[in-house]
Amino acid sequence: MLKTLIYIYQHPFNSNRKFKAIKTYFSWQFKNLINSSPVIYTYTEKTKLIISRGVASVTGNLYCGLMEFEDMGFLLHFLRESDLFLDVGANVGSFTILASGEIGASTIAVEPIPSTFKQLQDNVFLNKISHKVKLLNIGLSSVEGILSFTNEFGATNHVDKTGVEDSIKVSTKQLDAIIDDKPPILIKIDVEGFETEVLNGAEQVLESADLKVIIIELNGSGARYGYDEGLIHEKLINYGFSPFTYNPFNREIVSLK
Repeated sequence: MLKTLIYIYQHPFNSNRKFKAIKTYFSWQFKNLINSSPVIYTYTEKTKLIISRGVASVTGNLYCGLMEFEDMGFLLHFLRESDLFLDVGANVGSFTILASGEIGASTIAVEPIPSTFKQLQDNVFLNKISHKVKLLNIGLSSVEGILSFTNEFGATNHVDKTGVEDSIKVSTKQLDAIIDDKPPILIKIDVEGFETEVLNGAEQVLESADLKVIIIELNGSGARYGYDEGLIHEKLINYGFSPFTYNPFNREIVSLK
């Protein structure tokens, strides 16, 4: 709990509302003691999200407005209605709902875990954006096939190569194979260490001049599969990308060394 409270207190979006945000946290915890049923809350001006107990990828938005503040802020400021956004590892749809619900862009949302995919579907239907979002209950890899995934870790479910008893089998495709005629302008990839395989199946999209931005999470999880995430950085540099950070408050893109 202490770690969560520190995160809420230090979140940039809460700089002028620290105690209100902490109050929201305790209010939500209290409501869950009385009634654990899912509720609908206002996410952005045009969107809503279903929030359930234990779904950290949504409760973080409840406490902090935009959980992944820099990345979500960039998406909201960068995307236009005519764009295509690719959400790889969409989870319950926090980024997808911003892209298609708030901005009105088209989205391809990929989520391999069936129970999480159902929550993603529910959020898309809730926001009446089914015509804007292509939902895919698959995994992405360098080859088409079948992979085992964990099924009990919520937002951190991942490809499982240890053979745990409760793992589930999921069909996989290459990223290139799910793109039609129009390449995405923005891709978000959050696959808990399997980024190397996802990118190895995305050669055509990476070469496209239409693709301008990749938001990718590299936190060392690739080591569980024997991947060197430094090689991902080199790969993207070779495709002409450069590392940046973003400040949503002043809309400043800052180059990183």
